[in-house]
Amino acid sequence: MTDKDKLLDKKNKKTLFDLLENMLLVRRFEETASRMYGLRKIGGFCHLYIGEEAVATGAIRALDLSKDYVVAAYRDHGHALACGMDPKGVMAELYGKSTGCSKGKGGSMHMFDSKLHMFGGNGIVGGQIPVAAGVAFKIAYRKEDGVVLCFFGDGAIHQGSFHESLNLSKIYNLPVIYICENNQYGMGTDFRRVSAVDDFSVMGSSYGIEGKQVNGMDVLEVYSTVKNLSDELRKNPGPGFLEIKTYRYKGHSMSDPAKYRTKEEVAEYKMRDPIELLRIKMTDAGILTDDEYESINTAAVNAAKDAADFAENSPEPAADEIYSDIYA
Repeated sequence: MTDKDKLLDKKNKKTLFDLLENMLLVRRFEETASRMYGLRKIGGFCHLYIGEEAVATGAIRALDLSKDYVVAAYRDHGHALACGMDPKGVMAELYGKSTGCSKGKGGSMHMFDSKLHMFGGNGIVGGQIPVAAGVAFKIAYRKEDGVVLCFFGDGAIHQGSFHESLNLSKIYNLPVIYICENNQYGMGTDFRRVSAVDDFSVMGSSYGIEGKQVNGMDVLEVYSTVKNLSDELRKNPGPGFLEIKTYRYKGHSMSDPAKYRTKEEVAEYKMRDPIELLRIKMTDAGILTDDEYESINTAAVNAAKDAADFAENSPEPAADEIYSDIYA
């Protein structure tokens, strides 16, 4: 029996419900954000996480955010919610309102909460990877017991910042887990067309970092893999690398009609919906009833609606805010 199979036990009901609740919250939040974008309540870039919920949920829920850290890319709403950030503050940030988690100044790509150890949300492709190495260096330097999860997409894996960071992380044995969220497409290009290798789990081998490929549509596999690896890095510090294979059901961003892939391909991946897969597993194991699922789903729908109402009724940033939070 694998570690993920062992999770399907009534003694783990709280953990299982937590995973399901968070994935449903992310899904309903993103669906609401999509509608609000269509109504022009939200402007600028907006990258939705629909279909990929198992990655952020499973990985981050395996951490202890009193001592661990999360650094993410620009598709970061799901990571923010998985870290426990208030959906109202996240939605208000999308609306550009003063009650947003970054005071309405960052928008979709810049979710941030230092108290929850959520260090972004970073808009530059691959720009967050050295940041994660720096946070991990702080942990090592101060001899703390934390680990860092660094999320980035398949489009960032060829950036120089990726290779430089992995090299330094191995030299200094930094406790950081690099997670490539391979959703198959860098913007509109199939990752296999632009990569000399299509098994990204081997990308750390040049730096002596063992990699592993993970099914990102199975939240239990993600959770158990990250839990085991983070526990190992606390005992034996050093970097780890995971290629978590997932799929986005929407376009790269709200402006992307995603015509570069077939309807059949999308339909096939929707048969692997991470939320439905967990629901079925929990139901078959006698852990979840239909009524309990509907109750969780309703709560997620209401939370997303409340977040949109909060954002709608929040004030715009004051004019003089344009000069605050800058160095010069």
